[in-house]
This record gives sequence, structure tokens and C-alpha cells, in this order.
Amino acid sequence: MNTDIKIALPESSESRFSTLQSSETAGILFLAPAFLIWGLSPIYWKLLSHVSSIELLFQRVIWSSVFLYAIVLWQGRNHEIKKILKSPSTMMSLLGSTVVLSLNWYLFIWAVNHDQVLQTSLGYYINPLIMVLLGMIFLKERLRKLQMIALLIAAGAVLYYAIGLGQFPWIALTIAFSFGFYGLFHKMTAVSSLTGLLVETLILSIPALIFIGWWEFEGTSALFRVNLSTDLLLVGTNLVTAVPLLLFIIGTRKSTMTTVGFMQYLAPSITFLLAVFIYNEPFSHQRLVTFILIWTALALYSADSFYAFRKRKLS
Repeated sequence: MNTDIKIALPESSESRFSTLQSSETAGILFLAPAFLIWGLSPIYWKLLSHVSSIELLFQRVIWSSVFLYAIVLWQGRNHEIKKILKSPSTMMSLLGSTVVLSLNWYLFIWAVNHDQVLQTSLGYYINPLIMVLLGMIFLKERLRKLQMIALLIAAGAVLYYAIGLGQFPWIALTIAFSFGFYGLFHKMTAVSSLTGLLVETLILSIPALIFIGWWEFEGTSALFRVNLSTDLLLVGTNLVTAVPLLLFIIGTRKSTMTTVGFMQYLAPSITFLLAVFIYNEPFSHQRLVTFILIWTALALYSADSFYAFRKRKLS
């Protein structure tokens, strides 16, 4: 910022601008590591590829519940859990979000450990557009022109993928739709992200403890039966679950939604690079065209979001 602009601003305006700028920078400092952890998470799950995907899901749920409950207690928010448990409608909504969240977590782990990292990247690229579609269908939100064009291009990309490769990208679409419905459930439920996730993991902990307990009894569980590094990695599954979420929550509160919207592409971009350059997954001409179409759709969607945000600020 040059000196003339500084002099032209009243002191109070300059102070507010500096505060907003400082807050935005702080938000990015929290958001960046959150998306970085999510983007690099396939590396973590690959280290546990010798453990079944369903056990990884249940271990992730149990250890995340412990970590999240400790955070909630530390923040003195135990009363929020009691309030949720006393509300049948909230519990039903969280039950629905729990189902789609467990599907999303399981399929992501399964896909990574079955050499389908590229499809997980595609799924999280598509997700913002799926959220727009679900908002139109279930919340009666009106689509702007660029949003509609972006959706049509994305649909064309999926169709091209299916015809060009002769296989339907069900992994990518299931990941995108499950996370989209997860966001939809939370949009219609008046609970904080942290407390809501804790209740969801507590619900999932019931079948998780039953199955893990049975596998331990049978001697087929991986925990304490493979090696120390496996045990530490299983316990540490909460680190790739709860830690980035907490960073994301803090970063979102300190940032504009435009910043969050642009930064959300960091994770699938990292995953994309891992799939192509580290794990050497097949990247044919058809896949390249599909991703180019999706990136084009996202560019239109992002431009529309940016202009809509600017318009609201100026009005």
C-alpha cells in the first residue's frame, strides 16, 4: 500500500482495514495446514494399507471421539452435548449426517488403499458444484447463470469420463455426494461443527467398539498384533481427522468465505499430484480432458462466487 492511500484514509478506517487484513492473514495460516493435512492424508492411509478399510474406519472413529471429547471438555462445552441429546429432531439430523460421513470416510480410505487416489481427488474437486446442486434441489436456492454453466460442464465431464474410459466414476461421485449431503445436514442443523462431529463420532463409536471388541476377542484385530508402528498409526488416525478440522473451524471464523472457497481446492490439488507423480496411477488422455473440464467448471464457479461476494460487500 502506498503512502498517499495511507494519508487519505481516516485513522479509524485504516485501523479497521489493518485489523481485517491481519485477521484474514491469521485465517490463512490456520486454513493452509488444514488443507495441507487433508491433501497429504493418502500418504498416511497408505502406511496402513495392511489393515482392512472397515477396521481403519472404526479405529479412526474411536480415537477421534476420545480426542474431540477432550477438546470439548477443555472448552467447557459439555452442555452442548446434553442439549443435542435432548433434542430428537437434532439427533435425527445428526444420525443422517453420521451415515453419510461414515460412508465418505470409509470410501476415501478404501479408494486410497485400492489405488484410486485420482478418483478421490476428482470427488473433492466436484464437491463444491454438488453443494450448489443440492442447495437448488433441497433448499430451493436459485442458481446464477455462471453456476448453471459450471454444473453443465461438470456433468459433461462425468459423462465424457464414463464414455471415454468405459467406467462410471462412482467413487468420485459417491465421495462428492456423501460430503455434499453431510454439508446439507449440517446447514439444516443448528449445532457447532466441533460438537456436531463429536456426537457423530460418538454415534459411530457404538458399532465401532462392538466390532473392534469382537475382533480383539477373536485375535483378528490389527491393534497390538502387528507391530508398534501400526499401533501408533492407528491411534494417530485422530490426527488426520480432528486436528485439520479444528484448524479449519478456526481459519473459517477468521477468513471470508471467498478465501475459504479458493483454498478448498488446495487439498484435491495435492491429492491429484500424489496420484499422478508419486503413486503413478494411470492418467490417460480421457482423464486429462475430464480434469480440464472440471477445472474449467470450478474456475467459472469461483469467479461467480467472487463477484457475488464483491457485489454484497458494495451493496
